[in-house]
Amino acid sequence: MRDLTIRPGRPDELGAVEALLREASAWLASRGIDQWQYPPHRDRITAALERGVCFLALRGDEPVATIQLDDFADPEFWTPDDEPDAALYVHRMAVKRESAGTGVGGMLLDWASGRAAAQGKQWLRLDAWKDNQGLHRFYKSAGFTLLRVVDLPHRRSGALFQRATGYTRDGDS
Repeated sequence: MRDLTIRPGRPDELGAVEALLREASAWLASRGIDQWQYPPHRDRITAALERGVCFLALRGDEPVATIQLDDFADPEFWTPDDEPDAALYVHRMAVKRESAGTGVGGMLLDWASGRAAAQGKQWLRLDAWKDNQGLHRFYKSAGFTLLRVVDLPHRRSGALFQRATGYTRDGDS
């Protein structure tokens, strides 16, 4: 993946993960997008780091992105008809602003898709903020299909996307 190294984050790297998420939150707010306008869920990030499912993408020694990849299918979104066990799920993906537009996000999704395929999963899935159309366009350009929008009054996320694990941006499968 060019000059990127992707590896599991360590529990002592909680601050690096939080910094990436806070920077993404500030950037979204500056664009009038209310996504992630709360402190990062430190307890969830810590648990993900301890389980080895929160990853850092690094250029050299510098963290430039984070992604959580696991088998947690939020039951408020993914139904038994979706066959939740047929997928891995992306959570809390953020790219450092100075690396935005360089393909890091797409590379992370391709990497995640490869991990899902290696585990015998058919799908890579995620839920996105319901009203962030720019984010929806990004996921569609990365080969994802919008399955549906789950509109729960207590959840701002709920736009459900998936792509087959054999998909890559360059058309290889």
